[in-house]
Amino acid sequence: MAEELARRRKKQPFTIGEIEETTRKWILPLAITVGVCFATSGALNMLNQLYLKELGAEPLIISLNMTLFWLAMLIGSVFWGTLSDHYQVKPLLFVIIGATTLTAGILALLLPAPGVLTTIFVRAFVISGLIPISMAIVSRASSSHRRGRNLSYITFPRTMGRALGTALAGFLVVALGFKVSFLALAALPLVGLPLLFRLPEDAKAVSTGRESSLRRLKESGLGSLYVGATLAQMGAMGSLSLVFVYMASLGIPAGIMGMISALGPAVAMPGVLLFGRLADRVRRKAVFALGFGMVMLMPLIFAFARGAWGMAAGHLAFGISFSALYIGSTAHIGDLIPAQRHGQMLGLFDSIRAFGGVLGPLVAGATTSSFGFQGMFLTMAGIATLGFVLVLFRPHAPATTTLK
Repeated sequence: MAEELARRRKKQPFTIGEIEETTRKWILPLAITVGVCFATSGALNMLNQLYLKELGAEPLIISLNMTLFWLAMLIGSVFWGTLSDHYQVKPLLFVIIGATTLTAGILALLLPAPGVLTTIFVRAFVISGLIPISMAIVSRASSSHRRGRNLSYITFPRTMGRALGTALAGFLVVALGFKVSFLALAALPLVGLPLLFRLPEDAKAVSTGRESSLRRLKESGLGSLYVGATLAQMGAMGSLSLVFVYMASLGIPAGIMGMISALGPAVAMPGVLLFGRLADRVRRKAVFALGFGMVMLMPLIFAFARGAWGMAAGHLAFGISFSALYIGSTAHIGDLIPAQRHGQMLGLFDSIRAFGGVLGPLVAGATTSSFGFQGMFLTMAGIATLGFVLVLFRPHAPATTTLK
């Protein structure tokens, strides 16, 4: 009987009853924890840009805020994702929440620019673990016909947290100033600590072997998706790395900036749920190809925006692009990769996107210095177009068979 159960679980990691039990035990605590942590992250993204601007930093230095964030995500996502394939996840989550709170609190010391950038890097490395760990837990517990929906339940609070945090940031800094705002945001992730005690104690490692992620990419035929995601992320994050500075140059007040930038995550909230269901009903490629196409529109809209309404339209396009691209892609990856490698390969997907997040702001900062904001946005649109063409016309392995 035990051998038969083991054979069945190789084909479908959990039965329907086990999926429901996993949903009750894991998804709600994880969703709340992810939500509060990314609310802090979304708010700090805006506050750090504005704080560096107040220090008199040049645009290239300000863009390093985003570059270092994504560099840490590049390293951290695959690191934490691989750890979650080999060790119990509950202790890892305690470390992540504690370090996230500590590093956010350090910013309240009102450090000079090098100190701010260093703290941003360390904090991003730590929080990067939340994404692959939570996504891998849910992906392993999902059958193919429910994977898109289940993954959307974890991605939804991530987008909601960013929306609320970004909307709150502008009002916080106006009412409380930078120091108190940083302290308030440092305390927010602590909400997730009591919830971690409710997580199951039997979250065992699912794999003890090691295998190259590059080899897994080659075998699965997912290479073009990963490269396309890098290019799309370059275009998106390059555009966003100086977006608050650009809005300030248009005379948009800080409070309005926060509301505008919150539109993207606000649209992504229902978007991830909608595209999660669509990904389970139509081809995964149709969903993520739509997301890649929408990435091109955001910098194009920014390039010709001259006020708050134009910037709002660009952020709306970004919200749609993220939800379709991310949910469609991760569900597709989960279909093709064995359960015991979900942490590694979903972590690699976030890492490869982070690589685009590293390069994008660097290109944006250099381009802005030479060609201005409009030239920078048009350059980012061209890069995102390359990613769209790559995933649209390169064949992908069918999403109906899981590689062994």
